[in-house]
Amino acid sequence: MNIIVMGCGKIGEEILSSLVAEGHDVTAIDIKEDVIAEITNTYDVMSVCGNGTDYAVLDEANVGRAEMFIAVTNSDEVNMLSCFIARRMGVHNTVARVRNPEYNDETLGFLRQNLGISMAINPERLSAQELFDILKIPSAVKIDTFSSRNVQMIEMRLKPDSILNGIKLADFRSKCKSNVLVCAVQRGNNVYIPDGNFELKGGDKVGITGTKAEILKMLKSLGVIQKQAKNVMIVGASKTAYYLSAMLLRIGTSVKIIDKDRDVCRDICDKFPKAVVIHGDGAKQELLIEEGLKSLDAFVALTGIDEQNILISVSASFNGVPKVISKINRNEYIPMAEKLGMESIISPREIVSNKIVRYARALENSLGSNVETLYKLMDGNVEALEFNVKADCKFLNIPLKDLLLKSNTIIAGIARGRKPITPTGDDVFMAGDRVIVIAAANRRLRDFSDIIK
Repeated sequence: MNIIVMGCGKIGEEILSSLVAEGHDVTAIDIKEDVIAEITNTYDVMSVCGNGTDYAVLDEANVGRAEMFIAVTNSDEVNMLSCFIARRMGVHNTVARVRNPEYNDETLGFLRQNLGISMAINPERLSAQELFDILKIPSAVKIDTFSSRNVQMIEMRLKPDSILNGIKLADFRSKCKSNVLVCAVQRGNNVYIPDGNFELKGGDKVGITGTKAEILKMLKSLGVIQKQAKNVMIVGASKTAYYLSAMLLRIGTSVKIIDKDRDVCRDICDKFPKAVVIHGDGAKQELLIEEGLKSLDAFVALTGIDEQNILISVSASFNGVPKVISKINRNEYIPMAEKLGMESIISPREIVSNKIVRYARALENSLGSNVETLYKLMDGNVEALEFNVKADCKFLNIPLKDLLLKSNTIIAGIARGRKPITPTGDDVFMAGDRVIVIAAANRRLRDFSDIIK
């Protein structure tokens, strides 16, 4: 597809990079000449330097011929206005980044309808939701929830002395006494879509699907379950911290927020009177210890500086905090952070990129939106996709054991109405099912039929 990305900051570049990797024809727009120069030197894209709300600039970028327009500048209003203009110039699918918490769901819905915006994305709110999900099940490194809400996928790291060390996956369910499915394993730099003969080892990062109840049952049987975090410290009163604090306070969690900007502290104090807000430098270990670091259930680093987030997260781990999560924007820092012992890392750039790629794949499908959800797993080497099975699907009511799936592909779950199914060889697909497929990222599945040889 012809896709235009306006705004080539951190988020914009990540989106652009993912779309180029998907094989789309991408045009970049940015107001800064040095940014455009760097983008064109790095990626195989067309580019235009200028203001994305200027008709002449959009015309030069051939907006009228684009199938998708994505506006992710630092200004919500510029993003929405440019989407409105692009829509009037002939683009049917427009995406705007809208970050301001003052735009509530009702206001945003009104703006979307009247400005013709197909989708609004809020990286900070999406990041906060991912953080919130992890804090509810701290034993997991990462948690992804599919649109049916009945099936989850968690990533967890097996400890060297894990009772699963040496266990074949064929024996996994009986060992854990739970109805879950191991669908991806990362061992060092290698990633596997395993079969029943695959043998787990301590140190593996494993991806497991199942209902929340079954996943909790599995964690309990392994003796690794941690209680839901009830006492959380957040360093960095960012927009992500705002959304996360609102979610945590709503369920009665004790929240302490530290930031070195006095005005920001006053503002968040006014918004969240039940939170404890500390004006101070969260990079100073003495302050963190004084404010109860060693008695926390969880610590979340949300400053705007990746290096600082990594350092204070390592410090929190050394001080015995059971769950430590850090926000890291630059992908090249993530392997280093993991080597330092950090297990739970969120990347707003990756979260938004996943959402855009899913939307683009859905638009490509001539039969309509088949891809309901898409997540990147195992450092981007594996994809988890949720497909909506349509009535004209060619392999309905055929037992899975009789279907020949492509290599490095596994059926990880089926949601039939409100009923979640952990699939066996005797299960079948039915119209209306939502099917979760795990596949190697280089497969780039776009349609449900792509899973069959």
